[in-house]
Order: sequence, then C-alpha cells, then structure tokens
Amino acid sequence: MQTRYESSPKETAGMNTAELRNNFLVETLFTANQIHLTYSHYDRMILGGVMPTTETLTLGTYEDLKSEYFLERRELGIINVAGDGKITVDGQEYLVNKLDCLYVGRGAKDITFSSISAENSAKFFVLSCPAHKEYPTQLMTKEAASPAHMGTVETANQRTIYKYIHLDGIRSCQLVMGLTVLQNGSVWNTMPSHTHDRRMEVYCYFDVQEGQGVLHLMGQPQETRHLWVSNHQAIISPPWSIHSGCGTTNYSFIWGMAGENQSFADMDFVAINELR
Repeated sequence: MQTRYESSPKETAGMNTAELRNNFLVETLFTANQIHLTYSHYDRMILGGVMPTTETLTLGTYEDLKSEYFLERRELGIINVAGDGKITVDGQEYLVNKLDCLYVGRGAKDITFSSISAENSAKFFVLSCPAHKEYPTQLMTKEAASPAHMGTVETANQRTIYKYIHLDGIRSCQLVMGLTVLQNGSVWNTMPSHTHDRRMEVYCYFDVQEGQGVLHLMGQPQETRHLWVSNHQAIISPPWSIHSGCGTTNYSFIWGMAGENQSFADMDFVAINELR
C-alpha cells in the first residue's frame, strides 16, 4: 500500500508535471491476481484496484492501518468496471457484474474477490474511508441506481450519472460513490467546474479507448493545472481543487468522496469565464 501526503495550494502551484503526477495520479490500479492500494492523507481515503483472474484474492489488513482487520475502523465501496465477478463478505456471496456496486460496512472481517471467467476477469475499483458507525453490506445494480441523464450535445457533455452510495441510496457513515458515463460525441465532465472544501474526491477513469486519453483539470480555479490520464488510472482531488476533464473521445469515470458531509449537491461552482 502506497502513501500519498497532502499538498497545499501554494505548493501545488509550483509543481512540475512529474511532481503533479507523483502526488495526485495513481497510474497502476489493475494487475492480474494482485491488489493495489494507495493511502491518501486527504480524509484518510484508501483507493485501489483488485483484479482476480485465476486466483481468489483476500483483502487483508496492512501494517500502516494498525488494525486487526481492514474494516475494523473503516467502510468500503466497490464498483466493478470489467467482467462479471463475485465478492464474498463474511461467508455471504454477492455477484457483482460490470457497473454494479457493493457497499461493505464497518466490522466485516473476511472479504474475498474472484472472477467468473479468467478470460474476462473482473476489475474491482475500491474506496475506503474511516467510519464511526456500522451500516449493512448492500449490493446495488446499475439499473437500480436511478440513472440521471444530464448535459446536452451542444456543450459536448451529454452523460448519465449513476448514484450508488449516498443519502438517498445505499447508506454509509461518510462515503459517497457513483459513476458517470459520457455518451458518444461528448467529452467534457463536471463543467462548469466546482470545488467542495468540505470533501475530498477521487476519480477513476475507465472505458477510455485504446490510444485515447483524458485531460484532467485540477488546482485552484485561478491557478489551474492539468494531468493526462489513461484508461484505468485514478486521480486524488484535494478539497480545494477543481476536478473537470475533457477526453479525446467519450469515456466513463467513478467518483467517490469522503469528508464533512454526504450531500451530493454540496458544490461551490466556478463560472467558466473565472477559470485561469
């Protein structure tokens, strides 16, 4: 498990490309039969990828957590971005297909991941944050996630938003999680951009076509920076930073948050002509 520390707006404004990537971009999420995790000091969020192919993978604890088991003081959100898979939580099996979400509450001890087919393995993106209250483990399919259609063709941001873990969906202690799918011909996400100083956010880009990419915008609204992101890579977004993006073609991304509240609408919007 890697560790990423917090960076101030002033410090970030002076970073070169390599420094920005080292601090905010997680380049490797999925490797066959491995678990990759990154511990961020922004709201103590852990993000990562689990890719079981020919093996069943177990989520154990880590020395840095100083805990008996991974979810002793944490909760966990999981979204599958590839082939059909199975997750077992304390003996209970859950079939988690592409774009399905499984929430696992604090106190669950034995968590394993497997794929239905090794040739089309599952790829589970995971987010975990501290929790002071237990909520039950719950599976939600993409069809049950109340998809909301937003944006227009004229502004190249026609998209469908799926909300899984939030106040009116799967209940959690503080985790919020969902995903956005851009339609053909649409490339912009989260524009007009916004910040929310009360919550950090994580982005995981997926279904980015081979040879294509996403230009992720970050930084303070008057001091923006950018990162080129490829398929199956993640961004750690500080609370003070915008998080918008523009792709060379359409794509999808998972968004997840933790912090002071769980209100999806808690955003401080920035007018496009105010960006610098």
